[in-house]
Amino acid sequence: MIRKATAVWNGSGKEGSGHLTTASTVLDKTQYSFKTRFEDGVGTNPEELVAAAHAGCFAMKLSFNLSGAEFPPKELDVTANITFEDGTLKKSHLVIKATVDGIAEDKFAELVKDAEENCPISKALKMEISSEYTLNA
Repeated sequence: MIRKATAVWNGSGKEGSGHLTTASTVLDKTQYSFKTRFEDGVGTNPEELVAAAHAGCFAMKLSFNLSGAEFPPKELDVTANITFEDGTLKKSHLVIKATVDGIAEDKFAELVKDAEENCPISKALKMEISSEYTLNA
């Protein structure tokens, strides 16, 4: 399987702008620029997209883990906080709010740790990955 996205950039790094398009067109000429990356402009940025990818991938992996252990989740709400410093992605901290019936907290923690280490995006990221969770039964 191959997934693809296209970036088009026009102009210099600081004054220029660009747009991103995914093959699915979920992103369709979505703007990004210096302001959206380093200030508070309207549009997206690569770090935000990494955060979305990590949150989505982790949520799916954790759902597979829970379902495989006979505890299908009612809801997993995952936020990935990406730390970007000195031109480098340094850390992804996952905050999980989970509603799962009947699971013991130690079992849930084990499955979270596995998802943290083994979702494909976690494996691709060369940075510190951590997580915290709130478990509701």
